[in-house]
Amino acid sequence: MTINERQDEIIEEFECLDDWMDKYQMLIDLGGELEPLPEQYKTEQNLIDGCQSRVWVQCETSSEENGEKVMHLQADSDALIVKGIVALLLRVLNDQRPEDVLNADLYFIERIGLHEHLSPTRSNGLLSMVKRIRTIALENVEQCAN
Repeated sequence: MTINERQDEIIEEFECLDDWMDKYQMLIDLGGELEPLPEQYKTEQNLIDGCQSRVWVQCETSSEENGEKVMHLQADSDALIVKGIVALLLRVLNDQRPEDVLNADLYFIERIGLHEHLSPTRSNGLLSMVKRIRTIALENVEQCAN
């Protein structure tokens, strides 16, 4: 499934909810479904700067049968809503090619109203998460070029 197909799926799910309290609950539920990040990956290197809560993102890359390199992302947070937000990002960007992650227009964030309903600190944290994942993607693209 492509990044845009995954985003469209999320938009559709959020459109079914009228109230933002229900949407927050959905974020909390998504966070609860996120596989816990193994303790060995909860390191300073994987900790995201700019988040009020503690958020870790771990990435491993592998080659698919067709030779394409894909990013396998794992993440965790110590805050429920933030954990849900990172779960959404992983749902969209996990197991995608680094080039696709780097070039993705993450329009679902705006379309589901996430920016306008997050506190400024959570909104900054979301931007920091996206920036960190894109940095990882860029590092992978550069490694392939060498």
